[in-house]
Amino acid sequence: MKKFLILVLMLSLVAGMVFAQGAAEKEADSDVIKIALIIENTIDDKGWCQAMHDGITLAMEQNPGRIEYSYSEKMKPVDAGSAVLQYAGQGYDIIIGHGAQYKNLITEMAAEYPDISFAFGTSSEIVGPNVFSYMPESEETGYLNGLIAGMLTKTNTIGLIGPVDGGDAARYNRGFVLGVKAVNSAANVMVAHTGSFSDFVKATEVAQSQIRSGADILTGSSQQALGGLRAVADYRDKDIWWVGQDLAQIGIPEGYKVLSASSYNYAAVINTLVKKLDAGIVGGENIPMNFNNDGFVFKFNEATKSKITPAIEAKVNEALAAFKGQAGHASVVNWSSVKYN
Repeated sequence: MKKFLILVLMLSLVAGMVFAQGAAEKEADSDVIKIALIIENTIDDKGWCQAMHDGITLAMEQNPGRIEYSYSEKMKPVDAGSAVLQYAGQGYDIIIGHGAQYKNLITEMAAEYPDISFAFGTSSEIVGPNVFSYMPESEETGYLNGLIAGMLTKTNTIGLIGPVDGGDAARYNRGFVLGVKAVNSAANVMVAHTGSFSDFVKATEVAQSQIRSGADILTGSSQQALGGLRAVADYRDKDIWWVGQDLAQIGIPEGYKVLSASSYNYAAVINTLVKKLDAGIVGGENIPMNFNNDGFVFKFNEATKSKITPAIEAKVNEALAAFKGQAGHASVVNWSSVKYN
């Protein structure tokens, strides 16, 4: 009997220790924020989707042990609802629909799951108390590339390939035009839209048409722009160049035609989301991205740096310093009033 009582006490002690350990682990995990990402393309598209994926992984490095991350690729808005339901059922703290095309879905799902935070962008709209939006003020990145294009073009014909005339793409395009005109009033910027964020083929066709019309510097935004860069790369021995909207473009085979690139540093958005959730703020706010809050990164391509004159570099650095300083948007404050040629 005594041996039996001792055995029961020992089992009770072990069970108590296991329970205590489980409780401790739960308490230790309570500050982990589970983030789910839904994207229409892939995490290695050298553009829009990869930029957010890279931003989240960087934020994970900057916040050790704080972020748990999953993603769903190739999700059209009509199909993404199932992914949202899955993540909601798995207890994710914040679900990001990375693209303005997810706005309606996120708005509807946020109303169904008021205890979960949602986010979408690019947009400056506030659509719900548990929804964050984020907006890259990409007129800044466009302006820098526009300065380079305007000072470097020999034909005074420049090509710009947009996805749609809305959101951060519209801001980039107009900032680019402002940059070109700031240094070269005689330049003509040809603007065309593919109507898609991921139609590489259409972007290639647009770029080829612009090159045939005399464009010697081209640019474009979103993942579809990769098609434009591929068209430029076909002119290996011609003085035709690309100024990019994603640093990943520098490192790919076509990168030998890239003069510069700016990337969205979505780690700035993710870090802000973590801070907001820590403070008990679950949505109802817009998160801006700009050079001043480290939301952007700009880089010249060292492999093509010989094309960048000291005058061009000085002009770009001057604008970059203004964006990072208190002056902020001084040179692009009127971006929305820009009319295309």
